[in-house]
Amino acid sequence: MITQLSSTSDTILEFEFSGAISDEDYKTVLVPAIDKAIEANERIRLLVILGSGLKDFTFGAMLQDARTGMKHWRGFDRVAVVTAQRGMAQAIRAFSVFMPCPVKTFGAEEADNARRWLRESLGAFHQTDLGDGVLHIQLLGQLDSEAYQDEAGDMNAFIRKNDKFRLLLDLREFDGWQGLGAIGEHLKIVRDHAPLLEKAAIVGDAGWQTLAVQVGKRVLGREAKHFGGYEFDQAVAWLKT
Repeated sequence: MITQLSSTSDTILEFEFSGAISDEDYKTVLVPAIDKAIEANERIRLLVILGSGLKDFTFGAMLQDARTGMKHWRGFDRVAVVTAQRGMAQAIRAFSVFMPCPVKTFGAEEADNARRWLRESLGAFHQTDLGDGVLHIQLLGQLDSEAYQDEAGDMNAFIRKNDKFRLLLDLREFDGWQGLGAIGEHLKIVRDHAPLLEKAAIVGDAGWQTLAVQVGKRVLGREAKHFGGYEFDQAVAWLKT
């Protein structure tokens, strides 16, 4: 059965799965609760606790699970799964790379940690005007799509002040994206503002960043250069010349 648990936030839904799960459980408990929450809040975060006595899902329940995800994927902001089954946790982690939102698994005794992870910010997106049309964007931690949405207005305001701009992308403390939704928001920002970009510098030490510069030069048709993490000042000077 699926039981909805009480939560301290309207945007965080908690469910416990126990015993035998059928497609009827999805239709009468899970789906109506998700529909109502997304209608009221647009985006929600989900905690799923898989009980120790959980039996195999029926085939109908598995299909219903897939249909629910496809219908609501834009409404999920983050998903946490608590389970004592190592095989289940591994399967969820493997599948999570295809999800459009961050998904993380926790052990059976880590429900409070899962709730904390759902509440906290995973990363940050900072913008600084360095003058001379240079915009410094610093990506910190692991970004989700919400971080981009919160900063889009400030970026648009900066670009409106400058007919053209130069970009300093600071990845020295960047740990990657959380889910396909965050990557999609990143690419959308790049696409929307690329015509006004004169040149770009990436600062960081990860090996993939050098390749990203080369790909960006080909795709955007703009001058771009990679600098090591210790070369921040040189990157700023290069952009201002």
